Amino acid sequence: MGDLNKLNPIDTAHQFIKKYFPNCQGALLAGSVVRGEGTKTSDLDIIIFDRNLTSAYRESFIDFGWAIEVFVHNLTSYKRFFEIDFKRATPSLQRMVSEGIILKDDGIIDSIKKDANKILDKGPEEWSEETIITKRYFITDALDDFIGCSNRAEEIFIANTLAELVSEFLLRTNCKWIGTSKWVVRSLRHYDEEFANHFVEAFDNFYKTSDKNQVIQLVENILQPFGGRLFDGFSSGKK
Repeated sequence: MGDLNKLNPIDTAHQFIKKYFPNCQGALLAGSVVRGEGTKTSDLDIIIFDRNLTSAYRESFIDFGWAIEVFVHNLTSYKRFFEIDFKRATPSLQRMVSEGIILKDDGIIDSIKKDANKILDKGPEEWSEETIITKRYFITDALDDFIGCSNRAEEIFIANTLAELVSEFLLRTNCKWIGTSKWVVRSLRHYDEEFANHFVEAFDNFYKTSDKNQVIQLVENILQPFGGRLFDGFSSGKK
């Protein structure tokens, strides 16, 4: 599956649809290649809309020299996935639909894109005060473990957990979308490029040098507007 055998992404996507989904009513090409962020291991993300399907599914292919991920929906199933992604604050399908290049359209894509963009523009649900308190407690717990730990192997994984918890806390308390894996830092950059660089620098410095100070200060600065660390007096589930 070398690069010399690859057609360009758009031509590949068109051929893929003709071969596998010739009767669909709509199709989009999304993902890193559309954003200009493709790497040598990038695949093609293709969204299919077919009114004849009874349920949505996802399938992987290797064809035309490409790895291809296809997300297949009927004309209503995507709405349930929009709702799930909205509740999780990780609008994966909405982003793919919004950025997607139209490959085929029998007059359905415009309304689907409008649905996606409406959700993206609105942002996630605001966290309740109770949720913020609970998140502060778990961040405090992880931070205390991080500060007190002297086992290098354990420190690394505590730091990983702390990075996820703190990035989620910062973004959600600012009513911004979150992400997983590479979308953690992408979401931070969408929020604030300078802060994202500072965030990465703090954790990168710890991984390289074992110096915890930048991470500790970063976490405390993020918690400070909400009352700082929380342990004493925290209660959950008490009746």
